[in-house]
Amino acid sequence: MLRGARCLRGAPSAPSAVLAVALLSSLSRCSLPEPEPPAVSALSPFFGTKTRYEDANPGLRRDPVSPRRDPELLLEETCTPVQLVGLIRHGTRYPTAKQIRKLRQLHGLLEARGSGADPDAGSRDLGAALAAWPLWYADWMDGQLVEKGRQDMRQLAQRLAALFPALFRRENYGRLQLVTSSKHRCVESGAAFLKGLWQHHHPGLTPPDVADMECGPPRINDKLMRFFDHCEKFLTEVERNDTALYHVEAFKTGPEMQHILKKVAATLQVPVNNLNADLIQVAFFTCSFDLAIKGVKSPWCDVFDTDDAMVLEYLNDLKQYWKRGYGYTINSRSSCILFQDIFRHLDKAVEQKKRSQPISSPVILQFGHAETLLPLLSLMGYFKDKEPLTAYNYKEQMHRKFRSGHIVPYASNLIFVLYHCENAKTPKEEFRVQMLLNEKVLPLANSQETASLYDDLKDHYKDILQSCHTSEECQIPKVNNTSDEL
Repeated sequence: MLRGARCLRGAPSAPSAVLAVALLSSLSRCSLPEPEPPAVSALSPFFGTKTRYEDANPGLRRDPVSPRRDPELLLEETCTPVQLVGLIRHGTRYPTAKQIRKLRQLHGLLEARGSGADPDAGSRDLGAALAAWPLWYADWMDGQLVEKGRQDMRQLAQRLAALFPALFRRENYGRLQLVTSSKHRCVESGAAFLKGLWQHHHPGLTPPDVADMECGPPRINDKLMRFFDHCEKFLTEVERNDTALYHVEAFKTGPEMQHILKKVAATLQVPVNNLNADLIQVAFFTCSFDLAIKGVKSPWCDVFDTDDAMVLEYLNDLKQYWKRGYGYTINSRSSCILFQDIFRHLDKAVEQKKRSQPISSPVILQFGHAETLLPLLSLMGYFKDKEPLTAYNYKEQMHRKFRSGHIVPYASNLIFVLYHCENAKTPKEEFRVQMLLNEKVLPLANSQETASLYDDLKDHYKDILQSCHTSEECQIPKVNNTSDEL
């Protein structure tokens, strides 16, 4: 397995062909200008995995750089942070090529209405407004990081550096470890984070290229950050299984979605038979992309009200639940390799501190996807509802815990902080751990305590740490073809 690259001058970087494209892609295309202060829509809380980070942390709209110090965070005069391991989702991105093609299809339906549109609708004709609204998305964008996404990362870096100054001090930069998924949006997120750290220590100055920093580009490791792509059982039983998302498809044809389908068809003055749930969903997400990328509230946001948004959020959450969350056991068990890697770092720091040695890696940062974070949080027992999310219990699940937009918006982050407590009464009490999700203290899943003795946390997750072996978990059960015939 590839290990995270230490940020030493001259340290080996990721394959040059991948990094060259990823780190320089913004130079080969016209970048969008920095967005204005974010527009707000009543739909903003319901965009699921397309949610802006500042909508999950509204205080950031006023001050995006100052640290968000949770009052439950351990005070440094009691215990000193000695290591931080952070799992970070990439920042705001463009739509995928698949989403852009669907948007073109929908835009074509609006342009083709012609004489079928109501001539008395006048200025109230939202379909005409949308047909005239610039369709600026292009195929090359295909899920790549946008300038707002780089800003997400730079500002997160500055807040974390201010929150944990001892860990992110300038002298530690040569000991940073950074790992990333091979996807460009993750590689570029890591690079933008590093630039944010540089700006934290050199305010007002333009940061150099990442390749010229003491800490070079992050190291690619898809076995960690895209573990799902390397788990044959997940690929066979979930990813490539047409029936695995039964509840998602059933909800698309259920009464809640059919009501929205008819309503949108009437609003846009297009035949209802020309629409389907996928086109409705891409229209909804286009509102979110325009808000997140350009900071504008487009006419697409006027197609839906909050009741519609809650239904569409549930459709998105159903997919995440059955493909990345509690729907199938392999979804979460496939992430054991990442969970164990996090605790290997923590174990090493504990041992080094016990021997009065310097911590070799005070900060480890890993850049991945919503699909990286959700399985891990499910593995740890977070956001689990009493009843599964299904196509048939939308109303019963309106107050569910599993809301992907609150858990894994763009730039979402799960942080493990290891503390050393000098005045501990016993050796066991010497090391404590706190977890933060999106810069808020995450209470322990088993006790709701805001901090844990390190040994107690390891004991709680003993099964995952000791008995979850990826090679076994991801193995396809062998089919017994033995015949009873003589």
